[in-house]
Formats: sequence, C-alpha cells, structure tokens
Amino acid sequence: MRPGWMAVLPGWVLGVALQLQQAALWPVAAYAGLLCAGVGLLAIARLRAGARAAWTGCLLAGLLVGVGLTGVRAAHFASQALDPSLQGVDIALTGRIASLPQRVAQGQRFEFIVESARRGAQAVTLPERIQLGWTSGFAPADRGPQWELARQAPDLRAGDRWRFTVRLRSPHGLSNPHGVDRERWLWEQGIQATGHVRSGPRDPVPERVGASGHHRLDRLRQGVSERIDARVGEPRSAGVLSALVVGEQSAIARDDWDLFRTTGVAHLMSISGLHVTMFAWLATAVLAWGWRRLARIWPQALLALPTPVLAGWGGVALAAAYALFSGWGVPAQRTVIMLAVVVGLRLGVRHWPWPVVWLLAMAAVLLLDPWALLQPGFWLSFVAVGILFATDPGRHFDRSPAGPLHRRAWRPLGRLVREQAVVTLALAPLTLLLFGQFSVVGLLANLVAIPLVTLLITPLAMLGVLLPALWELAAGVVQGLSAVLQWLGQWSWAAVFRPAAPAPLALAAVAGGALLVLRLPWTVRSAGLLLLAPALLWTPPRPAPGQFELVALDVGQGSAVLVRTAGHSLLFDAGPRWGPDSDAGERVVLPLLRALGETLETVVVSHRDSDHAGGAGSVRQAHPRARWLSSFSPDAAERCLAGQHWSWDGVTFEVLRPLPQDFGPDGQGLLGTNAMSCVLRIAGAQHSAWLGGDIDAAREVQLALARPHDRATVMLAPHHGSLSSSSPVLLNTLQPRWVLVQSGYRNRFGHPAPEVLGRYRERGIRWVSSPDCGAATWRSAEPETLDCHRDQVRRYWHHGGPPARPSSAREP
Repeated sequence: MRPGWMAVLPGWVLGVALQLQQAALWPVAAYAGLLCAGVGLLAIARLRAGARAAWTGCLLAGLLVGVGLTGVRAAHFASQALDPSLQGVDIALTGRIASLPQRVAQGQRFEFIVESARRGAQAVTLPERIQLGWTSGFAPADRGPQWELARQAPDLRAGDRWRFTVRLRSPHGLSNPHGVDRERWLWEQGIQATGHVRSGPRDPVPERVGASGHHRLDRLRQGVSERIDARVGEPRSAGVLSALVVGEQSAIARDDWDLFRTTGVAHLMSISGLHVTMFAWLATAVLAWGWRRLARIWPQALLALPTPVLAGWGGVALAAAYALFSGWGVPAQRTVIMLAVVVGLRLGVRHWPWPVVWLLAMAAVLLLDPWALLQPGFWLSFVAVGILFATDPGRHFDRSPAGPLHRRAWRPLGRLVREQAVVTLALAPLTLLLFGQFSVVGLLANLVAIPLVTLLITPLAMLGVLLPALWELAAGVVQGLSAVLQWLGQWSWAAVFRPAAPAPLALAAVAGGALLVLRLPWTVRSAGLLLLAPALLWTPPRPAPGQFELVALDVGQGSAVLVRTAGHSLLFDAGPRWGPDSDAGERVVLPLLRALGETLETVVVSHRDSDHAGGAGSVRQAHPRARWLSSFSPDAAERCLAGQHWSWDGVTFEVLRPLPQDFGPDGQGLLGTNAMSCVLRIAGAQHSAWLGGDIDAAREVQLALARPHDRATVMLAPHHGSLSSSSPVLLNTLQPRWVLVQSGYRNRFGHPAPEVLGRYRERGIRWVSSPDCGAATWRSAEPETLDCHRDQVRRYWHHGGPPARPSSAREP
C-alpha cells in the first residue's frame, strides 16, 4: 500500500463520524456531490508526486467520501419512512417473520418483512421491514406473583408467513440524559415502523399462511435455542448457552446481566471477538491437519491448494459462518474482518503497520454499518484491540521449546494475566464514560471467566448442537461460574460508580488510561494519572443556595421528577412498571441518578397507581436510606400529610395533600386512588414549583380556595393533562409560566386532552410534553428557560425532525 493511500482510512472514519452529528439530513443531491468530489479528489491525489500533498488529498478525499456515502444511504432510507396517516389505524398485513423472535416480559418481539398491506379495501405502502410485538397478556394477579400470564402467544418461527392485523407508529423511544437511544438502534436495524399484532376477541384471527423458505439461518438458530431450553432444566444457564451459541442475548435474565456488568464479564456472555478468534484458530488447526492427511492419499491436493492457503482462508470462512450464526454483532464483524486482513497479509508475504490493519478493520465495519460508530461495543472492541496492538507491537508468541516444562505451561497463563490487566486498566476510563461504572473485581473475575467461557463453556455449547448431552455439562460449568461471580459481586466495592464527566474530560481520561499501559518510561506513563484525575474528581454543578432544579424525566405514560438543591435531592414518583422484570425506576431513574452522582434523601410516591409507583421497588433497593413518603403506606411514619414541611439549602418543601381526615383509622385512604395523591409545593428564593400527581379537579378547587395566594412558576400537569384535571380555578390561582406534561407517545388515553391545552393557551401558559421534549429541565435561577433533552441531542434519525426554533418550549 502506498503511504498516501493510508490517509484514506482515517479520513473515511472521520467523515462518517461528522455525518452522524447532523441534526437534519441534507438533500440527497448534496451528499451525492460530496461523494463524487471525494472520488475525484482521490484520483487527483494519486497523480500528485509530493508525499505531503498525497497525504492531505487522500485524507480529505476519504472524509468527503465518508460524509457523502453515509448521507446518501441515510437519505435513501429516510425517504421510505412510514406515512404519518397510517399511524394508529388497523392495517391487514401479509409477510414473513424475518428474525429470531425475542422473549420479552410481555410476550414476543420480532422483525417482519411486509409483502402486502391493506387498510380496509385499499392497498397501502409500508416500510419493508418493521418490528412487531405480540403481547402474551401479562396482568396483575390476584394471588401469588405480582404478574401472571393471562394468555399465551402462538408459536412464532423465523421464516413463517403470517396474515394478521396490526397497528403501527413511527419509531419513538424515551429520551433522557444518559439513557438508551432506541430510535438510533431501530434506524441501524433498518426498522422504520413499530407496532403490535391485534389479537383481541374483536380482531380478525391471525393466520399462519405457511413457511416461506426464507431466513433459514434464523430458523436454524431458533431451533437450536429451543433444543437448549428443552435439554437444560435450569432456565438461567440455558439463557447463557443460547446467548453463546446463537447470540440470543434476550435469553439471559436481567439479574444475570446486572451481575455480569458488576463483575466486568458481560463481554464474554455474548459473541465476542475472543470467541470468534478461538473458533478461527481451532478451525484453522483442524483444516490444516485434515489437508495434510488427505495429501498422503492424494498428493496433488497440496499442489493445487497449499495447506496455508486452505487452512487460513478456510478458518476465516468458518469463523465468519460462526459469527453469522450467532447474530453478526459488531465484535464479531470486527474480528472476522481483522482475521481476513491478517491472513491476506501473511499469505501475501506482506507486513503492514498495526495502525493500518486496525484502521482498515474499523473502516470495513463502518462501510457495512456506519451507525455502528455510536455503539458502546464498537469503541470497547476497537480500543481494546488497539491497546493490545500498541502494548505488544511484536504480536508474536514465544514458541521456543527451551526451558522447563512447567515454565512453558505457565507462559500462556502469564500472557492472559498480562493482557487482561492491560485491557482492564486501559478500558476503565472508557467504561466509566460509556456506562458510568467500572468493575473493581473485573480483573479477578475475568481471569476465572475467560478460560472457562472460551475454552470450556463455549466449545461444549457449540458441540452440543451435535451431542446435546454436552449442554448439560456446559450448564453445570455455567452454574459454577455464576456462584463465583455472585460471591465477587456481593463485595461492597465490587463496582465503582462515578458521575458522567463532560466529553473533553472523558476523552482525556481515555487517553490517560491508554498512556498508563503503553511500553514507555514510567516518567512518561505517569502523566496518564494527570489525564485521569479531572474525570475521576468531576462532580456535576448544583444549584446555588436558595435555588433548585427540576427534571421531569421521559418515562412514557407515567411520572418521575427529580428535584435538586445545593446539597440535597428528592424524587417525586418513580415511573411506570412495564412488566414482571422491567420498570422505569431501573431503566430510567437509576441511570440518571448514577450519572449525576446523586444519593436520594427523600422519595415521594404520590399514589399507588402503577404509572407512578411502578419503579419504586427498584429505587428503594438502590437507595435504602432515603426517607419515603406516600399516600398508601401502612407505616404512619411514611405517610404524606398536609402540613409536613422541611427546608434544604434555602428551599422549602411543603406537602399540601392529602388531609389527615382523608385516612381511615386503619390508615387506608378514604378517597379514590387519584384523589389521595400527594401534592408537593417547592419554593425557592423567588420561584416555586407545584407537583400534584393525579389529583382530580375537585381536590384542585379545594386547594385553590384554601390557599388563594399560592403561585407556581412551573407546574407538573396533574394526571398527565387529563380532562379531569388542570381546572380553570387551579390555573387562575397558581398562574404558572410553564406546565410540564408527562405522558406516553400516542397513548390510548389521549393525554394531554385538547381541552386542557386550550386552557393553557387561553392563559398564555407555555407547555411541553415528554413525547416531543423528552426529559425537561427547569431551573429556578433561569425561570424563563426550559431545556428539552430531544433538542439538545437532536440527530436526523430521531422522531419529529429538527426543532422549529432555538427555544425548546411551545409558544402559547
């Protein structure tokens, strides 16, 4: 490779990264022009003799091609979006299941290729690939577990053709600081509509048409997963084996994922580069052995195809087949591409610098999937490989037979310990940046888990496809490993959580972690500690004394509000519960608290409805020392009552409802659930907030008449903007400048009600709703400003497009 051409690789990666930062897409002609300009510049740079000119031209050409090609693909995909008029209406579909159905709490979820679609008697056009859920019917149980299965979904198999009625909507996910970007994930998967199968008693009966003959690989993967479930009696071990064999990560229980992340071995429980590399090494060795044995019978075979060529490319091909069978994740893609590059170079008797090989693999992955650049797994994979390359530039194994046997036996273990220590230390800052936590016991846990998973569990699980009895043996090893990990995970210091540092400090910390493990003098390496320190010591800014901050989280159809003062924090409601093992407390509230470095001192749960109290259990488990107040607690000390008040840092908190007479002698509420809602007023030096749960209009009027002088700069819309709340009397009394509406996207209740929004407009009240705004942040120090998370992180794949104006608020 000519030196100048190497500059195309970093240019391409940079171009992809720049295009992914766009809030809105340009016309496709603009991207096509950049692509043509890049190709033309590349041709010109090839003719330039000067090395500096060639490097500059190739770098710029790669950048233009990266922006242009990624933009063309994005614009083409965006042109196939779901017609907004087809959202929320019954559509009869015929098509085929195009993925391995995933197990979720409410039933099954799968990708579906649309072959034909009709709305009534009229044919309609839909995106080719959509994601559907088939709800099994989880509902609260009268006895026993909190949730029970009301009805079972049918047996869904990849490749089967179905005819059923669905309701669709454009991709939309929750938008919170430090939360998961589900809309980007759907875009990356090629999904432009989501929905659910209509299977109620009044809906047309879903009909399985038959097998399509497509997606045979996914069908085979599903069959293997089902055989593992049938053979292994312990569900949690079976889930781990399914994840290792066919890449079905949804089979692993959520508690197990938490344990794997705490102990730093989560990367081993999905198909990682280490698994693919070991498979390729084994395949290469077996092919070489078999080809040499064949040559004894047929010598001409070696002349036609030398052993190194067959073994090298055969090993890559089999590794690629394994990666495809296991789901073709980013780590597997990266490893297969890098293996192909290394084999090609060795067979061609070439030696490229390791940065070129590293960049070539990165560019190839981004050519297949540009949006993989935004995946945490992408950066963890490539940074880990880059660190190993940089710290072992020779990249060779000591194959000398010299030395005692015990020393030769310990060499592989010594290399494993060294490499794991290097990767653990180097990736610690990146792990903190991406996940807000770092496993202190990760080095010890990986020293145990890596040999077991890669050399024992995974081979046994794979061979179990041929000999199912081996799955039981592999499951026993999984259970033993889980016991060790649970022991490590119970240590109080097993994992360290730190607030999320700003991007410049975080990037400096990543560079510091890499510097610490490079083969440089210690005087130079110690500078890495200076780069690490700012990120480790970072604490997010807090409101000044007398001021407070209010964050209305995006939890869908539910409520959760974080209130922060100069030195304290309070949570009002904990969000909804979505299933037996899924709630907003765990998925939304706790990640934000960890990223901010918050320890809750008080939690107020307004009332017992699941959309407000569903996540309380997860929050309580993570913050056991917090003071709890609610309108339904059997403990009188945890009961919110009008008249309760306290002060933090010059900010006053006062409970306005329920009244003492609203409770019976046994502590049970005498009013309806919504009417018993706790109402909290927060007053700073100059401005105040009013949080009312699902309080109804009658109680609003009582409060307004009893406290006619109360005002509120910001108000949480009672009952999510329901028609039964936000009464004119309350609005006229409080006179809020802002109203925050927490509701679900296209929720079935129609919240916020148009009549309620009309009342806001009549009074000149500005309002935002969580489906459009995401998490809304208001600060008493800047009362006229309200920040919407969606506007702050806007990208072209997000719902709703770019903001219409710099302000994130809706004008009256």
